[in-house]
Amino acid sequence: MSASSVSNLTAAQRQIFVTTALPYANGNFHIGHIMEYIQADIWVRAQRMQGHEVHFVCADDAHGAPIMIAAEKAGITPQQFVANIASGRKPYLDGFHIAFDNWHSTDGPENHELAQQIYRDLKAAGLIATKTIEQFFDPEKSMFLPDRFIKGECPKCGAKDQYGDSCESCGAVYAPTEVKNPYSALSGATPVLKQSEHYFFKLSDPRCVEFLEKWTHETCRLQPEVLNKIKEWFAKDEEGQGGLGDWDISRDAPYFGIEIPDAPGKYFYVWLDAPIGYLASLKNYLDKIGVDYNAYINNPKVEQYHFIGKDITYFHTLFWPAMLHFSGRKTPNAVYVHGFLTVSGEKMSKSRGTGLDPLKYLKLGMNPEWLRYYIAAKLNARNEDVDFNPEDFLARVNADLVGKYINIASRAAGFIAKRLGGKLGTVSADGQALLKQLHEGVAPIAKLYDERDYAKALREVMLLADRVNEYVDQNKPWELAKQEGMDARLHDVCTTCIEAFRLLSLMLKPVLPSLASNVEKFLNIEAMNFTDVKASLGAGHAINDYKHLMQRVDGAMLDSLFEAPEPVVEAAPLPGGEAIAPTISIDDFAKIDLRIAQIVQCEAVEGSTKLLRLTLDVGEGKHRNVFSGIASVYKPEDLVGKLTVMVANLAPRKMKFGVSEGMVLAASHADEKAEPGIYVLNPWPGAKPGMRIH
Repeated sequence: MSASSVSNLTAAQRQIFVTTALPYANGNFHIGHIMEYIQADIWVRAQRMQGHEVHFVCADDAHGAPIMIAAEKAGITPQQFVANIASGRKPYLDGFHIAFDNWHSTDGPENHELAQQIYRDLKAAGLIATKTIEQFFDPEKSMFLPDRFIKGECPKCGAKDQYGDSCESCGAVYAPTEVKNPYSALSGATPVLKQSEHYFFKLSDPRCVEFLEKWTHETCRLQPEVLNKIKEWFAKDEEGQGGLGDWDISRDAPYFGIEIPDAPGKYFYVWLDAPIGYLASLKNYLDKIGVDYNAYINNPKVEQYHFIGKDITYFHTLFWPAMLHFSGRKTPNAVYVHGFLTVSGEKMSKSRGTGLDPLKYLKLGMNPEWLRYYIAAKLNARNEDVDFNPEDFLARVNADLVGKYINIASRAAGFIAKRLGGKLGTVSADGQALLKQLHEGVAPIAKLYDERDYAKALREVMLLADRVNEYVDQNKPWELAKQEGMDARLHDVCTTCIEAFRLLSLMLKPVLPSLASNVEKFLNIEAMNFTDVKASLGAGHAINDYKHLMQRVDGAMLDSLFEAPEPVVEAAPLPGGEAIAPTISIDDFAKIDLRIAQIVQCEAVEGSTKLLRLTLDVGEGKHRNVFSGIASVYKPEDLVGKLTVMVANLAPRKMKFGVSEGMVLAASHADEKAEPGIYVLNPWPGAKPGMRIH
């Protein structure tokens, strides 16, 4: 959109700014992302079809310790790691017709600038505090642990393997230090508490509490079920405990993120700068099209909406509006929260064949608009989970889209092209009555899109499609074509069908944008909008030859989509932590002379913490001196008199402490940290010094 078009607004035109939650830049999109993007994309398209101006942006959430650690493992910079992830976004977005105006990164200069300025504004408002806290520190990695790298038992419900900041089982939010039986997700080590000065956003400040209690209860800000959940977070017990707590917004170096102004070695916690990334992406986009960001975002007429999943409700409904308000910025008009996507009622699992890989879906040649339609048919304005059932998917797409909708065009277009000169005719009274019902249905359906009740909108569209099909079955154009003198009626009926098909396509366009574009080419018309619904094609309008618009779902495709991956063949275990050495011959083994030896004397070696000096009787009429690195696990007095095994024909080795005349055999694991211990071989009673081991 050009700068001039932005400025030339009509009085009725809304100005809308829309975002989806930022995906974390440590992996590809999953189907949950795609569901959310489809939901938002449908809403945006519906708004634009009503003549409104919409800026639809998103970005990669690029900061945080997980990305820093992943980049380190990959041997590249965090910036390059994020860029690699970002380069793989396009096939998903284009593949499912998700039309963001801009895709940016929270590591862009706009976000650095905005995050630091919002922090300064919050500090000036007296809502930033510092205090020394105890924080978990990984003694093996020598770093403070991010919340998500601390795992343990939920302090509220006791669920195991929960993250250090929130419980996926009960939804509780807590401090990492409250986690029971914590461990580091990086090393497995038990973290230790160390002190560090941290920066806090004072969410508990009475000003914040008062503002948020009012803001969350304002009409249409939040869904009722979301508001009910938020009320729990405000609640205090009889002793005044609970309620909103201050938010730790800082992390210690090393950390990949945005530096806190005037605080060396301190960085913004990723969750502070992530939502600011919405504004940064918008600014980046407006700069590209020549629109003043400050003028736009400060315009009271501009509406701001966020589409998010229910797992990040706390951040978007409490921290985010409070940050915006107390930094002197506009708050969102609404935050729209959706549930999770399940498969046949179960949480998705690739190993169980219930994973839905969006890229695999596309690579199998499955129509992306099948999925857009199916998801839309399950989405409403409530915060509810959406279930993908393969059998239901096949039946719904084939019955609704192909059987009810597409067939209307396919049944009429051929007659117009072959028998009626490729042009529409005049619609008689019964056809006008049908089209009137469709005309009257457009506005209510547009309203349902606006209210995000896509499921009801599509049900209403299909009910209208049923009426059109009843009209087709009543008039049977295939029989009219066989009757002499019925060309006029055939023309009338087929024209009614094509006009009806246009109106149904118009109503489905937010959900099926690619198909709608093909319909526009077929009908030889400009882009369809809700605002021009009353304009009919009219008698004499030429349409193009019909080309099949949509195939049926093939059940074999669904079988392939949910085909469980081949079981992973586990590598053979490494005995003792290391592979068996290369094969040798019996002659090779015969070269090693292994003998029973008795430990006559044992003593510590002065100047060494590892070695013991063993005096050995190997049955040869004299004693041997052998040094062995076993001092960490054996006391000298415990070994005296014991039998062991030694390599008797090993060349003597001159050492700092003397000459070692052989080697005592001992067992140990290759990874001494994982399985510590050294075990000197001890033959069964009855063996005598000097006996050879064969």
